[in-house]
Amino acid sequence: MDATLTRRQEAFIAALLSCPTIAHAARMAGIAEVTAGRWLKDHSFQAAYREARRQVVQQAIVQVQHATGTAVQTLVAVMQDNESPSNARVTAARTILEMAIRTVEFEDLESRIVALEQQAKP
Repeated sequence: MDATLTRRQEAFIAALLSCPTIAHAARMAGIAEVTAGRWLKDHSFQAAYREARRQVVQQAIVQVQHATGTAVQTLVAVMQDNESPSNARVTAARTILEMAIRTVEFEDLESRIVALEQQAKP
């Protein structure tokens, strides 16, 4: 994680990513809820927490992208199977494909924003 964070702050961020409440995350990290609240108001802690959440989402995106091959195979199998009712499978496959398409669109948009930001720098 961030080099400016303490081990307890890193533990708290890890707990925030897996616990349902801030109170539970504070207990898991071995800190007081008051400390958790103070850290959550700190801008550098917020930035590190945001980055950690972003990394979790990026890992999920990679998993979705890896599943697109299976989704395509499922769609092909459903399209070729004239006897089996497969609405649920088609819906799941379509969802995976739509997510993959949105992910690519998001990554393209992100790279355009980065390029524009670099151009805007003096």
